[in-house]
Amino acid sequence: MSAPKFKVFDVRPLLAGGEEPLPQIRTRVDGLAAGQGLTVVAPFVPAPLIELLKSEGFSFTMEHRPDGAWAVSFWRE
Repeated sequence: MSAPKFKVFDVRPLLAGGEEPLPQIRTRVDGLAAGQGLTVVAPFVPAPLIELLKSEGFSFTMEHRPDGAWAVSFWRE
């Protein structure tokens, strides 16, 4: 199988506006087709999200970006 194609969702504007991004993340994760993944860009490591999606069978990688944000990519094997 080839590497998943990732959609990127930057939650920083939502968080800056005081909005909880989980419902929109959930919608995007639930809409992933086979061979797709989701990269969440956040100003911090989204540990609760990682634990939630790991418990649902997702794999993930994390990258601390030069701009200080964290990019966490989720996909199903």
